[in-house]
Amino acid sequence: MAAGATIYTFTVTLADVDRGVYDDLSLRVARHPSETDVFMLTRVLAYALEYEEGITFTEGLSSTDEPAIVIRDATSALSAWIEVGAPDAARLHEGSMKAGRVAVYTHRDPAKLVASWAGKRIHRGDEIPVVSFDRGFLETAASGIERRTALTVSVTEKHLYLEINGHTFSSDIHSVFAA
Repeated sequence: MAAGATIYTFTVTLADVDRGVYDDLSLRVARHPSETDVFMLTRVLAYALEYEEGITFTEGLSSTDEPAIVIRDATSALSAWIEVGAPDAARLHEGSMKAGRVAVYTHRDPAKLVASWAGKRIHRGDEIPVVSFDRGFLETAASGIERRTALTVSVTEKHLYLEINGHTFSSDIHSVFAA
């Protein structure tokens, strides 16, 4: 955990109909002093939307050699490298060389992000989804985050229904590819 980090606790009820994943999660999330609520919510949503056995948050902003989230198989081999925010092409290239699957969840404009990678080497870039949400969704939803937050995350037909401490929000889940 980063020095000066603030711990947030999320109790998540997950119902991802699209993937057939249903679970109750208890997450302790260290928020780095330079991290915004919007970025932290993006990390939590990435965790929920990628949830499977072996998923963990990493040191994130405090570590320059790891993505925000990793998924390891039963042998501890890296199976997925999940970036949050606006990683550079070199990080995606590295992640794609190390893991079988890479994804990016962004709170930024995905078209501008993908354009910033144009002409740069990204191993299997055409297989890396860049996931985003409707404009304004993350900013509005993040305003409901408290140190202890109850979340209900429901996904059906690539549409996200999110309840945060009794307030409901929704967004389409958008995907473009890195290359």
